[in-house]
Amino acid sequence: QVQLVESGGGLVQPGGSLRLSCAASGFTFSSYAMSWYRQAPGKERELVAFITRAGVTNVADSMKGRFTISRDNAKNTVYLQMNSLKPEDTAVYYCNVRFITMNYWGQGTQVTVSS
Repeated sequence: QVQLVESGGGLVQPGGSLRLSCAASGFTFSSYAMSWYRQAPGKERELVAFITRAGVTNVADSMKGRFTISRDNAKNTVYLQMNSLKPEDTAVYYCNVRFITMNYWGQGTQVTVSS
């Protein structure tokens, strides 16, 4: 079955960096676009970034220039490199893959940006 397992979250000071990883299994990873979303307390889940199967990327405007999404098809893993983190980046970050009929999420990883 499809599994998405995020890791790499934690507590970081403002201005710091983190790299999130999402290990995927149960489907042909290289054939699908992958996305990262986040959800802050009391807010709706929002798209952070996505990467197509061809490696074309897009990052949400508020994170552009600070966040980078990448993928390693040999490792079935998608990454989110987050630099210059701000307190407003505090959220649970989720990995996502969307099939025609199904939408899968990981369990999420907490990122807290605080001094």
